Amino acid sequence: MTGCTLCDLEVPADPITDPDVDGEFCCRGCLEVARSLDGVDAESVDLEELADDNPIEDADGEVTYLSVDGMHCATCERFLEMTTTDHDGVEAAAASYATDTMKVVYDPDAVTEAEVPDIVTRSGYRAYGREEETTDEDSPVARLLVGGFLGMMTMMWYILFVYPQHFGFDPVVDFGTFGRLYLLGQIWLFATIILLYTGFPLLRGAYVSLRAGQPNMDLLVALAATSSYVYSAAITVMGGIDVYFDVTVAIVLVVTTGNYYEDRIKSKAVDLLSELTEARVAEARTRDGETIPVEDIESGTELLVRPGERIPLDGTVVEGVAAVDEALVTGESLPVTRRPGDEVVGGGVVTDRPLVVAVSDEGTSTLDRIVGLLWDIQSSRRGIQQLADKLATVFVPLVVVLALVAALATIALGGTTTAAVLVGLTVLIVSCPCALGLATPLAVASGVQRAARDGVVVGSETVFETLPETDVVALDKTGTLTSGEMAVTEVNDNASGDDGVLARAAALERYSNHPVADAIVAHAADIGATTLDVEGTDRRTDGGTVAGDVDGQSHATAAVDIEPKGVVGHVAGSETVVGHPDLFEERGLSVPTAYAEAASAAAEAGEVPVLVGWAGECRGLITVSDRPREDWQATVETLAANGRDVVVLTGDDSAAADRFRDHPDVEEVFAGLPPDGKVATVRQLRSRGRVTMIGDGANDAPALAAADVGVALAQGTELATEAADAVVTSGRLDAVPTLFAVAGATRSRIRQNLAWAFGYNVVAIPLAATGLLNPLFAALAMGTSSALVVLNSSRQLLDDD
Repeated sequence: MTGCTLCDLEVPADPITDPDVDGEFCCRGCLEVARSLDGVDAESVDLEELADDNPIEDADGEVTYLSVDGMHCATCERFLEMTTTDHDGVEAAAASYATDTMKVVYDPDAVTEAEVPDIVTRSGYRAYGREEETTDEDSPVARLLVGGFLGMMTMMWYILFVYPQHFGFDPVVDFGTFGRLYLLGQIWLFATIILLYTGFPLLRGAYVSLRAGQPNMDLLVALAATSSYVYSAAITVMGGIDVYFDVTVAIVLVVTTGNYYEDRIKSKAVDLLSELTEARVAEARTRDGETIPVEDIESGTELLVRPGERIPLDGTVVEGVAAVDEALVTGESLPVTRRPGDEVVGGGVVTDRPLVVAVSDEGTSTLDRIVGLLWDIQSSRRGIQQLADKLATVFVPLVVVLALVAALATIALGGTTTAAVLVGLTVLIVSCPCALGLATPLAVASGVQRAARDGVVVGSETVFETLPETDVVALDKTGTLTSGEMAVTEVNDNASGDDGVLARAAALERYSNHPVADAIVAHAADIGATTLDVEGTDRRTDGGTVAGDVDGQSHATAAVDIEPKGVVGHVAGSETVVGHPDLFEERGLSVPTAYAEAASAAAEAGEVPVLVGWAGECRGLITVSDRPREDWQATVETLAANGRDVVVLTGDDSAAADRFRDHPDVEEVFAGLPPDGKVATVRQLRSRGRVTMIGDGANDAPALAAADVGVALAQGTELATEAADAVVTSGRLDAVPTLFAVAGATRSRIRQNLAWAFGYNVVAIPLAATGLLNPLFAALAMGTSSALVVLNSSRQLLDDD
């Protein structure tokens, strides 16, 4: 069986084709996507290659995904990839500092999966499996607390003893020669602890940049901090008093504080222990009752799946008829009935009756494929690089060269060696990118706090750089534009009395495990409809299904016949039928033309028609649907106001999306899409520009991660929120336009901060190079620059604040 031309899923025996579209497709949705992509070659869509630049795509071997603590720039990525692939048995590696993840391809004959984290763990980085609980053994908070306490002790001695002598005044406290050595020894000790403990991540970053051959800002920070430390240590040993340990302390604490802000933002980006990973099936039950690991199952093996259990692998039904909930995998809002000969997907849940499933030739699970798809996206996706990091490869060497030139020029002009060293040191200190390092994370932190006030949790700084530049907004339908829950929208009832259409339908639907049945029962309870009994059954006190123990599962008794298309039973003295119009035809019940036409119109509108009849005739119609959110139209209008294209993606059929297709601000609707199809659509939409995807279901997670920005609604599944860059915790769709406004204001604030930081360097470096600043004033200037960035970041972002 060949794969779908668009999404590479298996195509049915009778593939979906069209003379106007090249290729064979697994569903009508994929065909329509291919048709709508304006001549794009569908065969060029490779869902396995989700990153634009993935160096491990062609590597052979087993794949494992790791979480990695300690990465904070692109240099970290390069270093870990380089050192990991140097190890025997590792074929390839790709790291992402934006999501703290790493994908490793290894040879299982040379390296076990358990050994891979140890290979990656080095030089202060810690790698661990995605199911492993994280620890706080390298807490930046602890480093800041220790550094802050010792920094205050250091500055106290400077204020009382060192600073007065710097400016030619008598010290506040004169401790004499021994006391001076004692105090300087304390200052030296405190500065050493701050540099080596609090500043360890900075020193590690500098080392990594040298190993990777890519200078970064950590290298410049480390040079400034260690240069002032070494100079001060030498002066102390020689008996001098002009020490600049305070500069080392200030540099380390300011930069570490900025990195802490950044780490707090990044830590919310992706929690890799997701719902989909947990939902994967580890064991399966064969037809004869034997339980075996999924990896040992061969194609053709017949598996027994009981009600409430998840189908382990893709396959074909060989026995049984049951409703299968495939929402986690396909995104379809209603369970689908599967009969012998029908294909089922691994990850679907059997809801009401047991099925026997023969495993497909590939012996894979669609759910597993979605999990792998998501992890590939997250581990290979590159995060936004701060402008400071982008320019580091030029800026860092330039500053070092300027410091050397300034020092040599001082000597050439008759200055002393000590004066030359101080000039070079001042250049390094004044150019130390503290303000540059704080410019982005502080503005981002302000944006995160402002968004949180409107019920939006921002998990990645990507939101603030990319969201304002969005060209296409892709909205999932079920659970995003709609409530995601089935509800009764209309009851057409010509019967009278307490045994009318709704009462009879609710009496029978209590015994069905189906979202439509739940909606009818709930609606009857909400309006206080009379509760009727089904003859031949015993009512459960909790209102649930009557127990009939079959294979350890609960089923209705024989008095209630649960058909694939409805429910039949005796209510109020008459056989009552509740369900699809086809069930009425099979049972020989006549359906008046008015009800038949109303049912057909409801189906065409994407709603679910439920006929109710007794005594040989249909007596009424109940319409059930997934209701649109009240704020969806206003949200769509706002999102489209700035020239953005708004498109709708859904796993449901085309009729269910017609109401959204008719909205004037909706550019296109792509219906019938499986998760892989959504990813393919998002990737092709990116040919129009930057794409923001908004969804809620686990089936949306790969598409959320594949988009430039993913926004999830909090009432959605856990995986969807963890794959997103931002999460709407308020459950209100109209919070999305507010997020766009906050993102635009935050990006503007970032650019203001960066402009100030670079402008400061343009002025301060020449002053330091000409000897007009000493290290102390350089440190003060650096601190003032950082303070201005902090003040600018703390201003209100929106006018309505």
